[in-house]
Amino acid sequence: MEILTLPASYQEQPGGAKTMKTSREKNIEHLREDVLHNTGNSVEEKFDRVIKLVKVLRSECPWDRKQSPESLVHLLLEESYELAHAIDENDDMELKKELGDLLLHVIFQIIMAEESGKFNFSEVFDALCEKLISRHPHVFGETAAGNEQEVVKNWESLKLQEKGRRSLLDGVPKAMSELLRAYRVQKKVAGVGFDWTSDEGVLDKLLEEIGELRKARTKEEKEVEFGDILFTIVNYSRFIGANPEDSLRKSTNRFMKRFMAVEELVNQSDKSWQEHTAEELDALWESVKKKL
Repeated sequence: MEILTLPASYQEQPGGAKTMKTSREKNIEHLREDVLHNTGNSVEEKFDRVIKLVKVLRSECPWDRKQSPESLVHLLLEESYELAHAIDENDDMELKKELGDLLLHVIFQIIMAEESGKFNFSEVFDALCEKLISRHPHVFGETAAGNEQEVVKNWESLKLQEKGRRSLLDGVPKAMSELLRAYRVQKKVAGVGFDWTSDEGVLDKLLEEIGELRKARTKEEKEVEFGDILFTIVNYSRFIGANPEDSLRKSTNRFMKRFMAVEELVNQSDKSWQEHTAEELDALWESVKKKL
């Protein structure tokens, strides 16, 4: 009797059923083995390994498989903030990890776009290069730009010429924090000359807005005037070369460190928070400020 040798792709399934592996399943198996055993030597090979890894996860992990571009937005934002935190802390080891996490999300988004036939890695890279070349005519063309202000002005002018742009403010993301969104809007209009002539003018405007807040009576009036104060403060940040989001984050981090130091002093004392007077807590705060 002739003995038939079944191909390796013909598997015994639970319950005795037999099935032929699909080309997709064999491809995933190949990718999995490649990810596990081929770490690569060049940057290109290592990047390719990450892409394969995400494809395996997208196919084999129930959580990764159910994700969509929309479902990952909040995680993408969280990773961006964690990356910023690592930079603030000057933590190179953590920075390396957070850069990897952010890269993972970028790769994940492109792979999902590939799956739905929208675009692929090659098109993303081409679009990026084309945009950067077209917006840097002072580097790749004949346009002159002797300083940063001229570069920004050229950049905004070129963006306005792009297809579908009706306003200079088109494209300002609504998902930004409002502090950063205000900063982006102000930088854009300043790029075409719609700006204060000096930082003193901004400070005068700030004092004017504070005065209007003092005169406000209703909750609605106070909210409007408070918003105007924040908007003016953001305007001033540009004149001192500071990003308001960065400034506020650093101030918040500094406050947290100082408060935790005060917290430790309170815990080391023989009194609870409630038993400390306002003057005592203020004295602890001032002592901590001299150190942090």
